[in-house]
Amino acid sequence: MSVFADLVQQLADLLHPLFGATAAAAAIVLFTAFVRLLVHPLSRAAARGQQARTELQPKIAELRKKHAKNPEKLQKAVLELHAEEKVSPLSGCLPSLFQLPAFFLLYHLFSNTTIGGQANELLTHQLFAAPLGGHWKDALGDGGAFGGAGLVYVGLFVVVACVAAFNYRRTKRMMAVNPAVPVVDGEPVPGMGAVSKVMPFMSFFTLFTVAVVPLAAALYVVTSTTWSAVERAVLYR
Repeated sequence: MSVFADLVQQLADLLHPLFGATAAAAAIVLFTAFVRLLVHPLSRAAARGQQARTELQPKIAELRKKHAKNPEKLQKAVLELHAEEKVSPLSGCLPSLFQLPAFFLLYHLFSNTTIGGQANELLTHQLFAAPLGGHWKDALGDGGAFGGAGLVYVGLFVVVACVAAFNYRRTKRMMAVNPAVPVVDGEPVPGMGAVSKVMPFMSFFTLFTVAVVPLAAALYVVTSTTWSAVERAVLYR
């Protein structure tokens, strides 16, 4: 943790001539971009996997009809089909999983008052009027939603809401093109109806994350979410 803290501090020092008091926040954004660049090959693989899984849907539909009364045989047949076509059903999860360590590092880094037995100097940094180690509830208690710190969170919430709305519209369009796979007589797969209704709203859950984590971790989430929306728009066009 102390090594990572030194890295963030050194990066903030390098950026200070350009960003002044917000250099640490700029360092977090730059760090997030670096992580996303490292994960980008996995994102491209996930996009190819999504396309391959879409192309397999007619075959999976036939398997569902064939093994409608035997779920165990159906599961085995679907797994064998993925193996035969060299398509991983989990490839879409890998980009998110590989980002979790970076998120938790930032979360813990800006949640601890001491690091390596020394005072955590990173907690003295701010994004405009909001401390990077603070939370939304702290901003509400210090000037309210439209106080100095509160406005920083309002700005983040607006960015997240815009990205979520963009993802919502895009997901709805994609689901309209690739609806739930029918089983018999046009009936959708059991449970897919509920999933289809919830999926377009998943991006809005990021608002909750931003509200409860330290501002530094929230900044990572907002930057990564925005990057992901642009990346997916390009890769899945």
